[in-house]
Amino acid sequence: MGTKSRRTKSTATPNGSLGRASGRKAAGDLSTMNTNTNVELLRRNIGQETATPEGAAASFIARESFSLDDPVPKSPTVNNHGFFDLPLQDQRNFGLLVLLYFLQGIPLGLATGSVPFLLKNHMSYGEIGVFSLASYPYSLKLFWSPIVDAVWSPKLGRRKSWILPIQLLSGFGMLFLGSKVERMMELTGKPGGPTVWGFTGWWFFLVLMCATQDIAVDGWALTLLTPGNISYASTAQTVGLTAGQFLSYTVFLAFHSKDFANRWFRAEPLDHGLISLGGYLTLAGWTYILVTIGLALLKREERTRNEDGIWDVYKIMWGVLKLRNIQAIILVHLIAKIGFQANDGVTSLKLLDKGFGTDNMALTVLIDFPFEIGLGYYAGKWSQEYTPMRLWCWGFAGRLAAAVLAQFTVSLFPPIPDGGHVPAWYLLAVIGQHVFSTFTNTIMFVAVAAFHARIADPVIGGTYMTLLATVCNLGGTFPRFFVLRMVDALTSATCLPGPDSEKVTFAKPFSCAVQAAKEQCLASGGICEVHRDGYYVVNILCVLFGVVSFVLFIRPKVLQLQALPLRAWRLSSSP
Repeated sequence: MGTKSRRTKSTATPNGSLGRASGRKAAGDLSTMNTNTNVELLRRNIGQETATPEGAAASFIARESFSLDDPVPKSPTVNNHGFFDLPLQDQRNFGLLVLLYFLQGIPLGLATGSVPFLLKNHMSYGEIGVFSLASYPYSLKLFWSPIVDAVWSPKLGRRKSWILPIQLLSGFGMLFLGSKVERMMELTGKPGGPTVWGFTGWWFFLVLMCATQDIAVDGWALTLLTPGNISYASTAQTVGLTAGQFLSYTVFLAFHSKDFANRWFRAEPLDHGLISLGGYLTLAGWTYILVTIGLALLKREERTRNEDGIWDVYKIMWGVLKLRNIQAIILVHLIAKIGFQANDGVTSLKLLDKGFGTDNMALTVLIDFPFEIGLGYYAGKWSQEYTPMRLWCWGFAGRLAAAVLAQFTVSLFPPIPDGGHVPAWYLLAVIGQHVFSTFTNTIMFVAVAAFHARIADPVIGGTYMTLLATVCNLGGTFPRFFVLRMVDALTSATCLPGPDSEKVTFAKPFSCAVQAAKEQCLASGGICEVHRDGYYVVNILCVLFGVVSFVLFIRPKVLQLQALPLRAWRLSSSP
């Protein structure tokens, strides 16, 4: 891949602020929350800087076809008409964006949703904690987004230079993984099998490809749509990414479950679902490759020029990081979500461990999905009626209550006889708990996004918002690894002889706290008797940390930061 030469045009105004929004290449990341998977993923609010006439004009001028020799065009204005009133070219490009974002959602939905559930049958909580590291690239893509924006081949086009090879690598990676994933899951962590780090590495690679493709697609969206209709870019991302994750998480889990298939699609029960993980990955891999070939042959990228230097964005980020108030909000973001981590990362896995079933879990998430959309709408209205961080504090307290309610719900899990089903009352209880957790989660996200938008310096809005979103997202991902490992460390269980002593093949009781030892115990004719469940201990510790930190530091600090004048968040002393 060649490198296009660039020159720096960033200038300083007399008051010291930067005169060019070089964060345009970052295009205003916002941390959006996938409450179904309890994993937060960074998305880009593409229309933020281009939804104004000035931003639309900047996007128009950046195109190769723009020339000062042409008649002065009418200043672009933001249109307010419906999708079907858009020009045909914009409708087609909107569909292309939806397709590209949909492709991102396929491996993301698997890596952050479905696969952790499937791994519960093969790995301990600590090993699943290692696997959670696979989602990190999507949380940290800010750090290499300037490189993606700056290095490209003029022959292929600025965005296709990255999208085409990245999607091909993703497609072939999914084809290879699809041929081996079932066997890998069975043998991971066992003698002769791959390590959990090796298995995680494959998914880390796929998420890394998705994150890099997302950077390029977000940038392409700025020129695919006409300036007045640029706000539809963020709509395309929401529709495409949500649909891809929904397909790979909720729909896939349902059709992968043998119980779901036997109950609704088969006259005679079988011991497998309608689709396997390997088969789904293979289908997704071929879809990636075919779409990439079609994109290469059928879609021409309009040439653009951008004269910002690679290091401009890094310099701006460093300047923002040196602000004391930014350092304070970063500290809040890094510790705020520790109180919810056991609920977010372990509750659903614990339900599966107790026998709730992936079919019931898929049904729970399916019912939760429309609530997530509707509650997000009302949360947006409330964020306008109340100050954002006060609403965020209410959501914080509610989310702590949701963690306590989740633990209570898990503790009430009823005994289920062999071949039986989860009682309807308990299924409704889990659905209610999940909806409440989603509600509080959504309130916090909408409120903090509104606060970020309020304090961000409009001169460098893209970089500012991206930095805040990255830190906010990181606060929800880095504790997950440690929390899951603590669940294993604090669990105490002993393998004892089962009722049929003739089938027992071990000499004396042994610990069966982790998944591998539990499987060995059951295979040896024993029963794994749990003396102390680490989930309950860790969840209580997390909630206690959340309550103490919220009362003593987080709530006073965020209300204090919210009361500051806007000039306190700027790189210069100007308001």
